[in-house]
This record gives sequence, structure tokens and C-alpha cells, in this order.
Amino acid sequence: MASIAPLATPPPLTRASTVVLPLSDKTPSFVIGQAKKSYKHQYSNIYFVRLRLLREVVEKRAKKLWEHLNGMVHFSDMSTPVNASLSKGNPVLIPRVLEVTKSHLCYVVGTVYMDMPLKPNVMEDIARDNSIPPPPPPLTFYSPDDNVMLEDESGRIRLVGDRLKEARLVTGVIIGALGMETPNGDFEVVDICCAEMAPQPSAPSERTNSAGDEMDVDVDDQTTSPASDEWIGVVSGLDIGSLSPSDAQIQMLVEYLTGEVGGIEQQISSAQISRLIIAGDSLATIAPSGRETVYEDKKARRYGNDVASFSPHPILNLSAHLLDLALVMPIHILPGESDPSGVIMPQQPLPRSMFGEASKLTTFSCETNPTYLKLTTSEESPDSLSAPSNRPVVERTLLINSGQPLNDIFKYLPNPPHTRLSILESTIRWRHMAPTAPDTLWCHPYFTEDPFLISETPDIYIVGGQKAFGTKLLLDNSKEAEEKGSLRARCRIVMIPSFARTGTLVLVNLRSLNVRRVNFAVQGMTGGGEKTWQGETTRSPSPTPAEPMSSAPPSSHSPEPM
Repeated sequence: MASIAPLATPPPLTRASTVVLPLSDKTPSFVIGQAKKSYKHQYSNIYFVRLRLLREVVEKRAKKLWEHLNGMVHFSDMSTPVNASLSKGNPVLIPRVLEVTKSHLCYVVGTVYMDMPLKPNVMEDIARDNSIPPPPPPLTFYSPDDNVMLEDESGRIRLVGDRLKEARLVTGVIIGALGMETPNGDFEVVDICCAEMAPQPSAPSERTNSAGDEMDVDVDDQTTSPASDEWIGVVSGLDIGSLSPSDAQIQMLVEYLTGEVGGIEQQISSAQISRLIIAGDSLATIAPSGRETVYEDKKARRYGNDVASFSPHPILNLSAHLLDLALVMPIHILPGESDPSGVIMPQQPLPRSMFGEASKLTTFSCETNPTYLKLTTSEESPDSLSAPSNRPVVERTLLINSGQPLNDIFKYLPNPPHTRLSILESTIRWRHMAPTAPDTLWCHPYFTEDPFLISETPDIYIVGGQKAFGTKLLLDNSKEAEEKGSLRARCRIVMIPSFARTGTLVLVNLRSLNVRRVNFAVQGMTGGGEKTWQGETTRSPSPTPAEPMSSAPPSSHSPEPM
């Protein structure tokens, strides 16, 4: 009697492992302790601290950049008399902006202030008659009547010149400005410098500056990323509880991450994802009640029957999904603009108690917005189907926020030519993630520190709450970095679109810093009530679309109508 050979069964898969390490002194915690919960300080202290910490850095870079100017310096205002001996080079540093002298080439360092007629003014809000409803906030603050100011402890001077038209400046940025004072008291600018990228202790010596590294948008090449590499998944804008929910896409996302869909190849792919980061806007904004609804509620409470307009179903739905995910992988959730958290930055962690059974698991973490994470990879291969390999341990520092700083900065600049991706790049080179706080972005009144300063360049900078996906690998192109060669800092910046609108899960390789996207969609359904997003899509119930796709994303030059 012939014997039938048993079918070979693959060994069980093991999820890729990453470990959270303690943060360094230069990547501080954004948790506001009891000692700092004070609102009696003036917000001006933040600007003074910011200028004090970045002034020396900008002055050193300005000196190295402008100490040997080649040829004459061109000024657009030809009527301005120029000292010929000083216009050929060797500009001097003026320690205070009000000490500049006419017709002498010099440079000053200070804080940018944008005087914009369309920008909200709290004093006007106070002075407005209460009987007149306030106008709706403008979508952008930019107008042709804007003025650029540079200020320090001594005072403020107005900046003019053609160079400002192409510069990317917003309130709160520390810059050095090269130029001279005009007869009418303005300072005509011919060049601008900023702090550039901060040092990066994790910079490895084997880095190379390949052409692919400088692509605006690039994705992972399957031939260069082993199946055992560790990835992190990032989503933003689940928008649970909205009028047009994306419940089907969210369920597909959960099943993909837990390895419940597809064949062995798809399960191996999902097993590479070591942890999930939810970058804000997990819950939809609660729509305000109408006048009639409020009247009915008051009438019901009058007779002792308190009718609550709040529904717990969105939180219960979110908690159920988080529980399914936290049972198989670590999760980090950040509050966003629409989440039940304070509106001022930094937003404090969401209360764990609101997430039910998921809050009891050690794999579930509630983070601040913004937050730093320091992760380290494993030496052993997590894929049990491949032979074990001794790989070097890689440590990566992640900086994550839910998008409010970038969205606020975007209101200051014209589009085009400026895009969200180019602005996000500028925040790294400014060494500040939220320069418009506290002017137009509400933040805590810090007295002796500015936690939004980027004192150490992160390996990965993730921003949620965006309209479209975008990514770029930044390289430090300053003169100081060129002297270091392959040791210069680099940072992968990633914009995470709303999952409810696009169904996009973004994956980042912790070893190579490459990026993939997985898109989830259901035939005939659009999560946010909008047109189906054009890109790689995953359609249920076919298992193949759940595989991370490696085709190039849309162009990074304004990948959205921003």
C-alpha cells in the first residue's frame, strides 16, 4: 500500500522585534509635570529662550558662509550708497538689530516676525463688540501687504529686498540676514542663513550619498531590503465616528497587521512590521448641536431626564480595534486636533482609562503630541523561515507629531511655490518643529525652555494629519557637514495622509530608511465621502493587494493641492 507523504507545513512566523530605549537629554519629554503647569508667565520668554539657544549656532554659520564674499554684493535699490571697501566682503556682525549703520555691509541675527493683516489678532477679538459674531478664520494668512520683521532684545527692524520673495520665512524662525540699512531705515537683505540640521549622534560611517538618497519621494526597492528587516507602520486620521466612516478599511487594516488575510507571503510581510504608530485624529470631531437640539436638551433636563448628546460608540469602536492590535504588536497612539485632548501644544497623552481592555496591556502606549521615540532593532532574524543571521543592532530616533505645526506654518506661505513637503524640510533646517507657536499655534507658556527646538536631528521625522502622502531623505548640505563627509546627518521625513480619506498605511524600514505604502479600499466605497484616492489600492477580499507595494508614489513637489 502506497504511503502518502504528509504536507510540509511552514513553521510559525515570529513578528519582528524592536525595543524602546530611554531618550537622551537632547530629545526631551513633552509631558508637562505638575511643577510646569503654570500660566502666569508671559509668552515672550519662549522667544527669548529660542533666540538665546540658536543665536550662537546661526552666528557661527553666518561667519563661515559670508567671511569671504566673491565680488561685489548686488543690491536691488541702486540709489543706496554703498561703502566700496565693505561691499566686496568681510561683512561685520552687528550684535543688536538697532545698531546697524547705513551704507555698511553687515549681518544681524534675530527672530523673524511676520506682520500680516490677515493673521488673527487676539486684541481685536477682545475689542470686538460681543453682539457681532466673529468672522470665520482665513484659510491662509498670506497677502501681498505682509511685512517681514527681524527682532531681538533691543528692538525690531523691517526687512526688504528681492531675496525675501524666495525665502521661506514664518514667525519665530531664527535667521541671520546679510545686507545693509537703507536711507529710510529698512534693512535690505541680500542673503539669509539659518541654523541648518542639528548634530546626529547615530550617523553611521558607512553612509553614501547616492542619487536615490536625494529623491524627493522614493520607496523601498525589494532587492535591497531583506525579508528580515524591521519596519514600523504609521497611520493618521482614522476619523472613527464621522458621518461617512471608513469602518471597512479600518477592519482590513487590522486584519492585515494581525496577519489574518492573504497567503504566506502576505503574512511574512505583515510580520515584518514591529509596531504601529497612530499619529492623531483617531476620533472624528463632534459636530456642534443645533439651536433646536440644545433647547430640547434643556427641556429634558428640566424634568429630571438628562439626555446626553455624547455617544460612546466611537471610543468603544476604537478601543476594540486597539485591543485586537495590541494583542499582537506594540502600539503608540498620539492625540490629534480632533481627539478629546487639550488643544494647546504639546498635547498630553489621551487617558488610558478610555480604551477599556486595551489599556491593561503593556504593548499599548499613550504618547504626547509631539513625541520622541528611540527604537533599537534585534540582532537575530525575526523570520523563522530564513536562516538566523547576526546583524548589527541599529538605533533610530523618531520625532512624531500629529500635523498641527505644519498645518499652521502652511498658512504663512504662498502655494505655489511652497509645498508642505518643502516646509517640513525647512523645520529640520530651522532646528524648530513649531516656530509659529505661540503666535498663531497655541502652546504652553514655557518660561525657561523651548521644547520644540530640535537639538538632535532625528533619523525619522513623521508628521500626521496631512492631505496627501509625501517623503524625502534629507542630507545636511552645510559646509560643516561637507567636511565630515559620510558622517553628515540625514533624516527621513514622512507626511502621513488621513486614513479615512486615502486608506493609506505607511511603512518605514528602520535599517535602510526606505518607505512603502499599503492602501486599503473597498469597491464602491470611499471612506471620507470623497473621490477614491488615485494610487496603489488594496481591494477586498483579494489577498494580493495587502502586500506592501513598491511603485513610486506621486511626485513630492506638492503631492497634494496644498
